[in-house]
Amino acid sequence: MAPPPAGPVRLRPTRTPFRRGLRSTLAPAVLTAAALVAAFAAPTTAVAAVPTAARTAAAPAPAAAPAAAPASHPSTVLAQKPYLGWSSWSLESTNYPGVNTTGSASWLTEAHILQQTDVVAAKLKSHGYQYVNIDAGWQNGFDGYGRPLANTTTFPDGIAHVADYVHGKGLKLGIYLAVGLDPKAYGTGTTPIYGAAGCTTKDIVYPDLRTTNGWNSAYKIDFSSSCAQAYIDSIADEFAGWGVDFLKLDGVGPGSFQGGANYDNTADVEAWSQALKQTGRPIQFTISWALSHNQADVWKANSNGWRIDTDVECYCGTLVTWNNSVKQRWNDVVQWIPDAGPGHWNNLDSLDVGNGAMDGLTDAERQSYATLWAIESAPLYSGDDLTKLDSYGLSLLTNDEVLAVDQAGTPATPVSQSSDQETWYTRNADGSYTVALFNLGSDPATTTANWSDLGISGSAAVRDLWSHQNLGQSNGSFSAALPAHGSRLLRITPAGSNKPTIPANVHGTASTSSSVSLAWAPSAAGSSAVTGYEVYTDGKKSVSVSGPSATVYGLGYSSTHTFTVLAVDRSGHRSAAGTPLTLTTKGSGGAVGYEAESSANTLTGNASIADCSNCSGGKKVGNLGGTGTLTFPDITVASAGTYLVDIAYVDGDSSRTVVVTVNGTSFKLPLSGTNNNDWGTPQTVTVPIQLKAGANSIEFGNPTDYVSDIDKITL
Repeated sequence: MAPPPAGPVRLRPTRTPFRRGLRSTLAPAVLTAAALVAAFAAPTTAVAAVPTAARTAAAPAPAAAPAAAPASHPSTVLAQKPYLGWSSWSLESTNYPGVNTTGSASWLTEAHILQQTDVVAAKLKSHGYQYVNIDAGWQNGFDGYGRPLANTTTFPDGIAHVADYVHGKGLKLGIYLAVGLDPKAYGTGTTPIYGAAGCTTKDIVYPDLRTTNGWNSAYKIDFSSSCAQAYIDSIADEFAGWGVDFLKLDGVGPGSFQGGANYDNTADVEAWSQALKQTGRPIQFTISWALSHNQADVWKANSNGWRIDTDVECYCGTLVTWNNSVKQRWNDVVQWIPDAGPGHWNNLDSLDVGNGAMDGLTDAERQSYATLWAIESAPLYSGDDLTKLDSYGLSLLTNDEVLAVDQAGTPATPVSQSSDQETWYTRNADGSYTVALFNLGSDPATTTANWSDLGISGSAAVRDLWSHQNLGQSNGSFSAALPAHGSRLLRITPAGSNKPTIPANVHGTASTSSSVSLAWAPSAAGSSAVTGYEVYTDGKKSVSVSGPSATVYGLGYSSTHTFTVLAVDRSGHRSAAGTPLTLTTKGSGGAVGYEAESSANTLTGNASIADCSNCSGGKKVGNLGGTGTLTFPDITVASAGTYLVDIAYVDGDSSRTVVVTVNGTSFKLPLSGTNNNDWGTPQTVTVPIQLKAGANSIEFGNPTDYVSDIDKITL
């Protein structure tokens, strides 16, 4: 519930049902990508594709049966690291002159795929790129068993031929499918299921032919019928017979901005996971688009990756633009960071940085785009026309030090997102840190990484990974003057120490009238394992704990305290203390709630009160953003201080950023969304807010973007 604000807004894909969901002379890298990955990477656990038992049901072979699937590969590791490659959709989706010359997505042809394959093999393969992925639009109709057929006009030699060509170059082939049963495959319901005697398409759907996926373009499959799994298996076997190595399943929900029972495709994802494994061929499996984080455990258990966001493409005269929708990933990926790891990765979509004119980005934006993808260990797959790479674009795609950051598989986290200047970091297996500095603002600005925020004490050596330059030692911090939308990517190596690292990101998670709960990032060992943490309140030791969280009790109401945390290892070594955190307890009456719909509040612009089934009081305030604002004019506290405020909000989008203005002072607050179009179920985030004694004004708005709906605030 939000109108288009005055400034730039995000575009959602409005695709037809067939839709899916560098320098010429490169400066020599100091180390190869493989050697760099070994330095960055933490130990990981192999994930094997283990084939299941073959089906025993039989059916007459079709006129053109797929080739037999290859022998099983039980030791094959799938997605141990994020994949590197190329994908077709960015070029299919663009209105850039000379690309889709005969209509929407007309660029996609067999000839073009083979052409891109040649460039991947010649220019990118030596840097680890493997996959050539065909997106939506490759098929045209179905065979007598409801299995997809290639478009013989655009792919005259068939997908198996393309796979053979790709494999001949030492690469892997990917293909695309939308979730659900296509109505053309269903036919009249009498279409037989290959390999499952007596089963027809009528047996695998609901009697009312309810629709599913992000475009409502397919019938929802009923997996209570064994025939349904047989149907999915038959397509998986077809793909394996063609030599496919990768499947993207699109329009999956909850997500794709769809929610509710009809759009719950968790059973589909589980069925596809089983089907691909039973082929005996190692086929990497990713799901799309904009998946709901509420089902993250299902996605992790059954896929090798998931899109966390809407399409990166702008559906305009270039491939992408900064506003639609590259910049949104800095917010949208945050809730997913803990879910990424060997076997399953956060997919941020195509990396279109290879040609500035076609991409629609400045050089600074191209570098920041590639930097975020790399520090998040996202799959790196270009969507550019690889035959038209410019020298800077090629240098971005083939920088082995940056690729090693991606392949190390340790996603970075932001220190803070309260302003446009952000620092993201992760600690590497060798004790170094990967640190990215971003200026997401529209004007030049300086961004600073403070060592204590990262867990570093003392001095550290700094290396710029994009330029391959050592920048010397820095003590306490490192700052960089950045252009609009600019970035630096650094490797920070602290001086040797036998002490544990500093507990980083100490923050409050809850408070009462007499207690404050804290959490922080775990410390790493110096000379021996970290065994615990000591929490100090106002300079005095108050509690010892074994893990990275604690609650300090026995505090007075409306009282302000400063907390510090240090780590202790098995040998008794203590780290330096983390950055001090000052918080104020709640008042004598405990938590006080303020409803957004209260008549005491002020609404401006289009902001309005709406029903909300699961919200406090059954109401919320929406249509925020642009001129729409919500102000709580009388938030009253007895003492000045920084209070932990719980903000209950509703966001069925990927995320939205609210600008919170407290007594005239503003900060940004990105709020994670659900991607499932659920605007009736609130989430809660806890935020430290500085208040003065007496009455305070807190405003929620954003002059240039959408804002989440607000349910209530509690402090």
